[in-house]
Amino acid sequence: MTRPLAVFDVDGVLADVRHRLRFVEGRPKDWDAFFSAAVDDPPLPQGVALAQESAKDCEVVYVTGRPEGCRRDTLAWFAEHGLPEGRLSMRRPRDFRPARVAKLDLLRTISADRAVAVVVDDDLQVCDAYEAAGFRVLRATWMSDEPALHEAQEDDGRT
Repeated sequence: MTRPLAVFDVDGVLADVRHRLRFVEGRPKDWDAFFSAAVDDPPLPQGVALAQESAKDCEVVYVTGRPEGCRRDTLAWFAEHGLPEGRLSMRRPRDFRPARVAKLDLLRTISADRAVAVVVDDDLQVCDAYEAAGFRVLRATWMSDEPALHEAQEDDGRT
């Protein structure tokens, strides 16, 4: 029998991005530097522990607004910080839709033939979209609300 999915966002749920927000707080935004610095993200202990615990009963998968070009670094970061292995669904190149739209599409694709036990995300608008689509959501509140991250997710469609 197939186990249900536990779906985790990355930035703000598992990875603490605050150290690299400086690259996107002003104009022009330096997206290359922002994403390159992701390899140095400290883990968020609450999110990592929840992913590890979820792996006992669920298949852990990841849905992120990070662009596909970050795949190798993201998977290496997961391994370095002891996150469960799992499918990683990422934003396609030149997809700058708001996170609430792009990530919901990614989630619908991976859950087309699978039950989803829970989706963990920190973006309030993404959480609202997931709930409106019928998914059970756990709102990650362990990293402080960061306006620059919200703008990157919803206005710029970059993470």
